[in-house]
Amino acid sequence: MTEALDESLDGIEAAFLDLDGTLYLGGSLVDGALEFLSRLEARGIRRYFLSNNSSRSVSQYLEKLHGLGVTASEDEVLLSTHDLLSWLTSEGVTEVYLVGTEGMRLMIEGVGIGTRSETPQYVILGYDTEVTYEKLATASIHLHNGVPLVASHPDLVCPSPDGGLPDSGAFMALFEAATGVSPTRVCGKPNAGMILHKMEELGLAAKQCAMVGDRLYTDMEMAERSGVHGILVLSGEATAEDVASANQSPSLIVGSVAELCSGD
Repeated sequence: MTEALDESLDGIEAAFLDLDGTLYLGGSLVDGALEFLSRLEARGIRRYFLSNNSSRSVSQYLEKLHGLGVTASEDEVLLSTHDLLSWLTSEGVTEVYLVGTEGMRLMIEGVGIGTRSETPQYVILGYDTEVTYEKLATASIHLHNGVPLVASHPDLVCPSPDGGLPDSGAFMALFEAATGVSPTRVCGKPNAGMILHKMEELGLAAKQCAMVGDRLYTDMEMAERSGVHGILVLSGEATAEDVASANQSPSLIVGSVAELCSGD
């Protein structure tokens, strides 16, 4: 970005907000998150909740957000699963084998794609918090038989108050170790399409938008690919030390969202 950005967020019309590690950790909001969202609303800055975490469906995300006191509607939640579904439907895929949660299964089957096929076109890997050895073994057999692997997102860990937990990227490494197969496609952030379609719908230029997140290789990488401002928060995965050796250059680095939009 050529234009400077500071904590006031002056000039920003839409904020794309990561969830895990940015607005909440596990089942608790990051300190100051609700106040930050209230400040966005008072300023008229539209906000969208953007997550690579494919373990929940949109309705499950809304239930969690509402339970934390966050007001949100269905069209404000953008998931890596949406990016995956867009790609699957564009490829005409009708049968897959899913390593994912029931929430993810419902979203995929909701567009008419079978998820338990014995002759799948793809093995689909999500952030499966309900994983079983049977799923891993069945998926591995399909991969050994030449079925390609597609992942919903690349995140290695999911932040939690107790440290990072194995995410989709960790399972990718497991499958590569067991079968030698790596994904033919990885959806979700940092693919710029996750937000470009929404920016176009809103009629906003990149300089009017900001991506707020805790990961350099997904959140900040997507910000750079799409041309929007990247705001890195240090409340989740990334540390100040990580920034020094990163390929990404955030527009702004703050401790947490509590420091943002606080000028009014």
